[in-house]
Amino acid sequence: MSDLIRLTNLTVTYERHPAVHHVSGAFASGSLTAIAGPNGAGKSTLLKAIVGELRPAEGSIDRGALTRNDFGYLPQAADINRRFPISVADTVMLGAWKNSGAFGRFSRQDADRARDALERVGLSGFERRHIGSLSAGQFQRVLFARLLLQDAQVILLDEPFTAIDQRTTRDLLSIVLRWHKEGRTVIAVLHDFDQVRAHFPETLLIARELVGWGPTQSIMSSANLIKARAMAERWDEAADACLPEDETASDDLARQEPAR
Repeated sequence: MSDLIRLTNLTVTYERHPAVHHVSGAFASGSLTAIAGPNGAGKSTLLKAIVGELRPAEGSIDRGALTRNDFGYLPQAADINRRFPISVADTVMLGAWKNSGAFGRFSRQDADRARDALERVGLSGFERRHIGSLSAGQFQRVLFARLLLQDAQVILLDEPFTAIDQRTTRDLLSIVLRWHKEGRTVIAVLHDFDQVRAHFPETLLIARELVGWGPTQSIMSSANLIKARAMAERWDEAADACLPEDETASDDLARQEPAR
């Protein structure tokens, strides 16, 4: 498999303090990769940088010929406002926006595909329900239906199975595995290490800095997990801000005493 997305010395910061620090590696085309690590390890930050929501402070992300329309992104449930007055059907139809345009009209074909997507996630007959009336698991099924309609080449999932029941997790995981069989590239932030080992062939293990990236069975070793936990525990939130190399050089010059 060829590289589809390459990270080179990637650093992503919040208020100039690194959340992801000097990460390099590549996601192969058609790969199924878990991003794992301790709490606060920078997993969600890395995903947002890959999709383009956050800009690198240092380094680069090479997406090749991919465009924004090639990405399907599902953020954490906590980042989604469910109070907006919209139906299940309309929420799913938003997945067809790249075909209709921002102000275009959805076609009958789009509506048929939306109904099919709802059937595939087990929500036939829910079209007119308000999203605010759904359980956490039902709402996550709706968001997966929207991704099905979007038909993206690269799918990014941020903790897609958190706070949902086992049956929903099993059903949605089967969709993820089907995407992989179809040759799509899937990258998922996960906190359940047993789930990672059982279903994801590749793992990127991170604790702000890269711990390991490669075949899951070798990366998710006890030694690597202990290392990741230790790295996360000793990370200093009050450390000096991370500056780009040119800016650091300017600061160093400014601190030097004048030549005598």
